[in-house]
Amino acid sequence: MIKANNPQLKSWIPTKADSDFPIQNLPFGIFKNGDDHTGAASAIGDFVIDLKTLYDLGYFDGLSLPKEVFSKNTLNEFIGLGKETTRKVRERLSDLLEVSNTELQHNEAVRSSVFIPMDQVQMLLPVHIGDYTDFYSSEQHAYNVGCMFRDPDNALMPNWKHIPVGYHGRASSIAVSGTDFHRPKGQTIAPDAQAPAFGPTKRLDFELEMGFITGKANPLGASIPVAEADEYIFGFVLFNDWSARDVQKWEYVPLGPFLAKNFFSSVSPWIVTMDALEPFQVPGPVQDPQVLPYLELPDRKNFDVNLKVFIQPEGSEEKQVSHSNFKHMYWNVNQQLAHHTANGCNINVGDLYASGTISGPTPEAYGSMLELAWMGTKPIPMPDGTERKFIHDGDTVIMRGYAEKDGVRIGFGEVRNKVLPTL
Repeated sequence: MIKANNPQLKSWIPTKADSDFPIQNLPFGIFKNGDDHTGAASAIGDFVIDLKTLYDLGYFDGLSLPKEVFSKNTLNEFIGLGKETTRKVRERLSDLLEVSNTELQHNEAVRSSVFIPMDQVQMLLPVHIGDYTDFYSSEQHAYNVGCMFRDPDNALMPNWKHIPVGYHGRASSIAVSGTDFHRPKGQTIAPDAQAPAFGPTKRLDFELEMGFITGKANPLGASIPVAEADEYIFGFVLFNDWSARDVQKWEYVPLGPFLAKNFFSSVSPWIVTMDALEPFQVPGPVQDPQVLPYLELPDRKNFDVNLKVFIQPEGSEEKQVSHSNFKHMYWNVNQQLAHHTANGCNINVGDLYASGTISGPTPEAYGSMLELAWMGTKPIPMPDGTERKFIHDGDTVIMRGYAEKDGVRIGFGEVRNKVLPTL
């Protein structure tokens, strides 16, 4: 067991039972406090932990850390130090916060400068994302989409159970939770039309996904073995792959997603480390037919993470519309990264890889409005008396996620975005 994951650990910082950030979590992010202080942080309970201040006060003495590593406006340099170092930082934080440790506990002056209430800071995008890949790795989602656009007997494409299907997306338009965005425009074609029209999408959709961030690079030409892939993965975020379904339907043949996807995607601000999620690993689904040898991985590599989606119409309360789970992935993160590099593709620190829409086996566990409202044939009622087939202007979509076991809840916070009218 990783020392910092011990479910018996208690902190002297008050933490509610339903908090996403107990002492066993200690995620990493980038925060802004006022106009001029930006840097790396961790979180516990309702507080942001200022890592730069801890470093400056000598609480990380003895660890091999560059002087300004926590002063950057991204986590890339810190993550790039390697898991041996980042693990030691998390373990040191765990020790400092443990209930019997008095180094910080009884130093009120230091505590007030290190622990900042979350509602007093702004969380920023945690890493500079050089490259972004989106996979398509939930069998139920792929089956549902195949049923809608083809037929149940031909729902999955012939390659789907042989390779983790994916595409390279747009990194520049990925933003952090709390960023509002405008409804995108593009070409669409009506069912009875002979030619397309240009204008705002009428079928704006969310996609419930998880993303992982790499913390280690491989050289061009070198592939990453599937059994070693998790050594390259630093941690996970919630991911909303916003989509314009009517634009997507018209443009995706022959080269795949383009304007339907590149206008905006969003992530939660806290990166929950792979270490923190280790206790929540579970076996994945049986893969049939047998995968090729370079993708064989008999170990437990899926993660039991509850995922929920809420829609909040403007001026109204939020409503839960989906409850899925990351464990439903047919292709796990090790297989995704191994396949991504099987041809010698090089990856870098800070690259982002999204899971694809995560849909469970029952309708309430579907991960998109396309599925939940089944192409608009089953509208979802909202608390204000309206209904949703797709997302309206003024709607805020919120995604939350957490893993829970042995009395420990490891959460991700949330990714929340509001849709503004087309410019």
